[in-house]
Amino acid sequence: MTYEEHLDEVTTLITEKYDVADQAAIKMVMRAQADDYFSGHDDNPAIRTLDRAHLDARTVYRKYR
Repeated sequence: MTYEEHLDEVTTLITEKYDVADQAAIKMVMRAQADDYFSGHDDNPAIRTLDRAHLDARTVYRKYR
């Protein structure tokens, strides 16, 4: 998936797994992105997988809620 698709998937997973409103999940992902959490994802397409999106959703939710 593309970098943008990965971010969308992480956002969707946060809303579904943690019962978070769309806007709040978007803000979490944007804060993580601003902190360069996803910088490796942009450089390495091999890590933009569904399994990694689940891991990223958990990490972003725990750190940025």
